[in-house]
Amino acid sequence: MSLPVARAYVSLLRLEPFLVRGNFAGLYDRVRRQRTRAHRDAKFTMEQLCHAVDLACIWYWKQVLCLQRSAAAVSLLRHYGVEAQLVIGAQLKPFQAHAWVEVNGRVVNDNSYTNELYAVLDRC
Repeated sequence: MSLPVARAYVSLLRLEPFLVRGNFAGLYDRVRRQRTRAHRDAKFTMEQLCHAVDLACIWYWKQVLCLQRSAAAVSLLRHYGVEAQLVIGAQLKPFQAHAWVEVNGRVVNDNSYTNELYAVLDRC
């Protein structure tokens, strides 16, 4: 399991420059352009890969918020052949934005009802 955690940590690091510069468009484009590997690597389940991202976030040198965490999870899942989508949503009152990951319409890195709390703004 240490390889997915290391990959997740590297993914968090690669996303950091976008966040530091406030370059949401660049981060979004990076996630959008990443393709899913053709063959599913059955060594790890989706749950294990999402858990690997959670572990990488624990060891990360600063607090990881939902956008970075979800983008890293999409990257890791796609690397292992899972068709994952980064979903960006918002609610009006109180105004909040949130990001999460879905696979086949199912939330995989957050509460299962997250997609019911937020209006979806975009997916990639």
